[in-house]
Amino acid sequence: MKILVSLLLSACVLASANAKGVDPTYLRCEYKVNPVTDQKSPRLSWELQSGENNQVQTAYQILVASSPENLTEAKADLWNTNKTTGRATYQIEYKGKPLSSRTICYWKVRSWDKNGVPGKWSEAALWEMGLLAKNEWKADWIGLDLDHLGKGKVYHLPPAPYLRKQVVIKKGLKKARLYVTALGLYEFQINGKKAGDAFLTPGWTDYDKRVYYQTYDVTSDLKPGENALASQLSYGWYAGYLGYSLLVQNPVVRAFYGKVPLLKAQLEVEYADGTKETFMTDQTWKASTGAILESDLLNGETYDARLEPTGWNKAGFNDSKWEKAQVFADKPERLIQVYPGPPVKVTLTLEVKTIADRPGGSYIFDMGQNFAGIVRIKVKGAAGDTIRLRFGEKLHPDGRLMTENLRMARATDTYILKGDPQGETWEPQFTFHGFQYVEVAGLGHKPGKDAILGLVIGSDTPKTGSFETDNAMVNQLYSNIDWTQRANYIDIPTDCPQRDERIGWTGDAQVYAKSATFNRDVASFFTKWVVDLNDAQRKDGSYPVYAPAPDLRKSDTFSPGWMEAGIICPYQIYRAYGDTRMISEGWPAMSRFMDFLEKRSKGGYVFKENAFADIDPKGGFGDWLSFGKKTPPDMLASFYYAYCADLMAEMAGAVNNQKDFQKYAQIGAKVRKAVLAHYSDASGKFKTDAKAYGNGAGYVDGALGFTGHTQTAYANAIYMKIIDKSQTKKSGDFLVALLKENGNKLGTGFLGAKPLLPALSATGNTDLAYRLFLSKEFPSWGFEVEQGSTTIWERWDSFTKEDGFKYNAAMNSFSHYAFGAVCEWMFGNAAGIQATQPGFATFDIKPEIAPDGMGKEGINHLKASLVTMNGKVVSEWERSNSGLNLKVTVPVNTVARIHIPSEKSQQILANRENISKSKSVKLIGTENGHTIVEAGSGSYEFVVK
Repeated sequence: MKILVSLLLSACVLASANAKGVDPTYLRCEYKVNPVTDQKSPRLSWELQSGENNQVQTAYQILVASSPENLTEAKADLWNTNKTTGRATYQIEYKGKPLSSRTICYWKVRSWDKNGVPGKWSEAALWEMGLLAKNEWKADWIGLDLDHLGKGKVYHLPPAPYLRKQVVIKKGLKKARLYVTALGLYEFQINGKKAGDAFLTPGWTDYDKRVYYQTYDVTSDLKPGENALASQLSYGWYAGYLGYSLLVQNPVVRAFYGKVPLLKAQLEVEYADGTKETFMTDQTWKASTGAILESDLLNGETYDARLEPTGWNKAGFNDSKWEKAQVFADKPERLIQVYPGPPVKVTLTLEVKTIADRPGGSYIFDMGQNFAGIVRIKVKGAAGDTIRLRFGEKLHPDGRLMTENLRMARATDTYILKGDPQGETWEPQFTFHGFQYVEVAGLGHKPGKDAILGLVIGSDTPKTGSFETDNAMVNQLYSNIDWTQRANYIDIPTDCPQRDERIGWTGDAQVYAKSATFNRDVASFFTKWVVDLNDAQRKDGSYPVYAPAPDLRKSDTFSPGWMEAGIICPYQIYRAYGDTRMISEGWPAMSRFMDFLEKRSKGGYVFKENAFADIDPKGGFGDWLSFGKKTPPDMLASFYYAYCADLMAEMAGAVNNQKDFQKYAQIGAKVRKAVLAHYSDASGKFKTDAKAYGNGAGYVDGALGFTGHTQTAYANAIYMKIIDKSQTKKSGDFLVALLKENGNKLGTGFLGAKPLLPALSATGNTDLAYRLFLSKEFPSWGFEVEQGSTTIWERWDSFTKEDGFKYNAAMNSFSHYAFGAVCEWMFGNAAGIQATQPGFATFDIKPEIAPDGMGKEGINHLKASLVTMNGKVVSEWERSNSGLNLKVTVPVNTVARIHIPSEKSQQILANRENISKSKSVKLIGTENGHTIVEAGSGSYEFVVK
């Protein structure tokens, strides 16, 4: 029967005060709302709203002033762009008067619409300049070296230093700013109130090169007369136990950067009469220890409430018995900069789901979700009663807490009561754990669920993505992906939050970077971490396997598939947010890496067998945790070489570097030619000289042998466009055949899982991609969900309900985001949201509809949304007995090409008119079974019958 195709198009009105024009909203500076920055030319951005379809900005005007009163066209004393033609609404660099330290810049913007009509001025926003020169820091580094106390004690986990100073504030206070940083971790209080709500400040860096500081407006915290400045320090990444080295025989198991945590702070006060004062850390501060007996990121915190010096953080405390704080020399080469990332914060609280009694009087609290964070306890008991909290991701079949996978991370918090008859509430300050279950020992009574509250901790990256379907497994999978991202994006992109590791593995970061941009706004997060990555670049030009990169293990050098993070992560941030500054600032480092690859290939533009035999593990990590025969690491390195050259060429073009654009375009072509000549035969099948590897000994899982004919090889070759377009279908056929040989099951590891489904979709095998995606058999994403997971696992089979923990329990992480990179296919293919210009200025909506006939095991309804730099994009499709419904939302100032699954455009109606006559959308043509229309801003509904 002939299929009748009809399309009904409707537009819903977007809420806007100015229905006919465009109005700016959500003003940001350096990706943040009202931030402090030390960028001398900070970048401004905004979104636009309109109640009219097909609206664009044709011009804008920005005003910047030194006071709210001056924020007018006549008085703007810092910058007035006047009417500036163009559609740009983000990454607009400030080009006004030079800005000095401490300047508060107030700004607003208005836009002209497609008809040349100006909209309303936005609400005012601001940014504040930090301390732009290092010599503006007058404060000393101060601390308390416990060895200096002469007690002769050798500490496994030293107590936390307490520091204080009493200052006098005069009447007429107008403004007060606190600038504070630490080597280690700090919490700062003024008159007993914590400054800010951030956690684990100031973050992890290569402390020999740079340290970050935070700025707090503390005007309202000060009072005329005596005021107390107080701070607690912890060892953190600087001087505490730092993951991973605990696995090896290393006598130096902590204090990689330094032994004593240090504080640098200065309080700058301005009075109404124009006078100023600065109070800073120096030799006049006092130091001691207190209730925090042990404090460590990996091992946890011990707090004896009986030892808390009452009132130590308030004025009037007698600190005569405290030590004089010690002053420590600074390193002239160390930079002190504004923290550029999102703060680590408590982003959510979780209540207990269930409580189970355990032998010996302990209890296990199930939080119902694996997450990274801490717990707040409410207890009542006698002075000296000790509450011990241990954390784990799983339980053994007999109900015991499973802690074997923590390895040498103690992950235990201890609270010793002071005996308050009203009860006591406590939470640790300088640690975090990865867990779902909490074992509590030492309670004198059966607890209620309110005895514990989970505090979810992570970098405060705003939620920008959503993904929901009518398939419960898929919805849980997306939840698992997002929870794993938020558990591991804690200042840096860690591999896992629970065990004695928690470092920024570059392989995990690069395969997942694009997926991360679909879930949350990670622009400022990567702004921070890419600096860490460039700081960690090795002398030979390679990027290390983790960053920051302290000397944890001599064998950790670089690895193909990992080191390319230095190119891939900046590229993904550029594509998602239109960020070219990250390209420009990182270009020297990225160019050095490309020089390293050229030198390493010995001018041959291909890495032949055993090209990386000198690194450990031999050949690098390769397709980590894949199944069956292994893809040669050298082949994958060659693929990545070509891919990085392509990305470098595109980024060079983005910053108008024509010389390097030509250079890297030519290198990409040379690498492809050399790779195909060496690693493929006449039929296009990938091969390798297995004899060159011997029996594979020394390689990761090398005993299984190597072959170029693997799922991972073809998936990457298609994804990275290693092969010629004319050979793409053949490579897709090889990939399909390998999957069928494996029972239609994947066999990919970290480097193969991400490109697998996109490669299938790119070669016309979307149905097979869906069947892999929806599978619940081992190995698959659905298998983990079926086993009760609430996060993504490191291994496909870390746990089964039948067999418990696979392999060595110590080698399992249940919060490891690498395999969550399937999120890229979920948004980009299943929902069909694909940027065609950086920042989604233009984009495609080309959803790939799931195969029919799978019932509850399939997908019949899918809705995804993404808040881009321009606003929210929505792609929603639903299949019913009457046909297919497709809904699309296009933000103001953008243009979408919408691919409707029917080529019979002459039968498609728009608002009951032939689509070729529609004024709402523009008919482009047909392609690959789709009718393509172009649409400006608005919300559209297409019905295909």
